[in-house]
Amino acid sequence: MTILRIFYSKIPKIKDEKGKTKTNSIAVLEKLRIGGINQWVLIRGHNVNNPILLFLHGGPGSAQIGIAYKFQRILEKYFTVVQWDQRGAGKSFSFKIPKQSMNIEQFILDSNDLIEQLKKRFGKEKIFLVGHSWGSTLGMLLIQRYPENFHSYIGMGQATNQIEGEKISYEFVLEQAKKNDNRKAIKQLEKIRNKEVWNLKYSQIQRRWLNRFGGWYYGARSNWIVLKLFFTSPEYSIVDLIKFTIGALFSLRMMWKNVLQDINLFEQVKEVEVPVYFCAGKYDYNTPFELVEKYYNQIKAPTKNLYWFEKSAHSPNFEEKSKFEDILIKQILRDTLEEKKKEKDVVNL
Repeated sequence: MTILRIFYSKIPKIKDEKGKTKTNSIAVLEKLRIGGINQWVLIRGHNVNNPILLFLHGGPGSAQIGIAYKFQRILEKYFTVVQWDQRGAGKSFSFKIPKQSMNIEQFILDSNDLIEQLKKRFGKEKIFLVGHSWGSTLGMLLIQRYPENFHSYIGMGQATNQIEGEKISYEFVLEQAKKNDNRKAIKQLEKIRNKEVWNLKYSQIQRRWLNRFGGWYYGARSNWIVLKLFFTSPEYSIVDLIKFTIGALFSLRMMWKNVLQDINLFEQVKEVEVPVYFCAGKYDYNTPFELVEKYYNQIKAPTKNLYWFEKSAHSPNFEEKSKFEDILIKQILRDTLEEKKKEKDVVNL
């Protein structure tokens, strides 16, 4: 490991068959002024004329720039893909961030600020938006408030009613513990039964066993299967890894209670003007799949679809990567292009 790897990231360029940087491609890791503070984005794509695809990561605080390289390379051929380490998370973490700014409203404003900058920079009228977990909460609130900015919205590990989801998740884990006669798990889970679900001690224990029993990542017993990717990330330095860890804990401490208490999409977002697509893992007990299905049946949208991922839990884009790519490229993007052709307006897609 070089000294440079400790402090600096290396951004791989997008190259053609001859090893030369592709004309019109983009591969940049940049610090932008978003919501009045410095925040980091990774922008990659084979052609800057392609439509923009913005990912909103989960958490709060589960930054994604450091693992983007593992799942988005195919998407980069069809989209200009934007990863954003949100306020207080990953590369965007800073001890100078005002604690009072860590609230849901500020994240909505930050997101819109970034989207407006992207639209202006690439000459687009609208973008595609993907929200994962906490980012799916943010995504639904965004398309409700600013529908004019979006071609469509894709929700993964879609959050709905946070409190109800935590109850279902807890009962699943306890049931699995009893089924497996795991006395250590049963003892720890019974001990936290009456704790408030936003208590971080509760979350730490419950999520530990959720991971162990496959409710977070299909076929895995811990979240190490994803976390280890950060150590080989070309976009993250060792310093960034430290910031990721500090930022994740900071973000949860600042926001988790409010996210749980203040979000119930069944009541807050009943209808949107943007096409909505949910990618739901059949084994997801982080944001329980049955609530996603219930919300899908309720939400009113010009177009909607629910895609089931039979071998996934909370992260279909990792767990069934090829299927996720096909849905975005061969269905959602294709349908949008066909609709725009009918309108004879494909220039600013």
